[in-house]
Amino acid sequence: MEALFTVENLVALLTLTVLEIVLGVDNIIFLAIVTSSLPEDKQPFARRVGLALALLGRIIMVLGISWLMQLDTELLTIMGHSFSAEEVILLGGGIFLLYKAVTEIYKTTELKEEEHKTTEAKTSSMAGIIAQIVVVDMIFAIDSVLTAVGLTQEVWIIIVAMTIAIGVMMFFAEPLSKFINEHPSLKMLALSFLVLVGVLLISDGFGEDINRSYVYFAILFSLGVEALNFRREANLRRQLAEKGPTGV
Repeated sequence: MEALFTVENLVALLTLTVLEIVLGVDNIIFLAIVTSSLPEDKQPFARRVGLALALLGRIIMVLGISWLMQLDTELLTIMGHSFSAEEVILLGGGIFLLYKAVTEIYKTTELKEEEHKTTEAKTSSMAGIIAQIVVVDMIFAIDSVLTAVGLTQEVWIIIVAMTIAIGVMMFFAEPLSKFINEHPSLKMLALSFLVLVGVLLISDGFGEDINRSYVYFAILFSLGVEALNFRREANLRRQLAEKGPTGV
């Protein structure tokens, strides 16, 4: 038992946990968007169940790593381009994510959210939303699982790191979802981020790697600008409150 908790294993556990949490940011944003069509009182349950099933799926992927490695084998060829099973999964996931994000952007910009709200509440099932959460998480998890296996051969470290990361996502999913839904500009930014992630997945599906550093820098820069806007609005409200209703 003592051999498990060596300095090397603890460092690997910390590294993998941070990595899983960072890579889970896009997952939390997707959670906020996809569960917004459910009644507000059912959203937390859908998030928790979806993430719990996603964790189970990730553990199965880790335990079946030999199968996961075989996803690199060629599956089909279209117009002279060969696609592996992994690339087909990434391509399909990217197209789905792109469609979902663009659809939500259209409804937000064209002010059709309220118009579709009642219809969505009737047509969106709990099982369907949970299934979307699990499927998208599995797509996001392919690269992170392969990276984790490359960092350490200790399966228990990978499973513990993933469990901690999912726990963190469960904790932050609800407040972040509420915050995004209450701020339309931030919701638009989150949807734009999902568009970028969808494009990245499609690019990966075609075997073209895009440096994620540029994408993450653009996202962080945009969040910084949005934070300045929030600061300005807060100061404006404070000044108006100090002047009073007469503006004196």
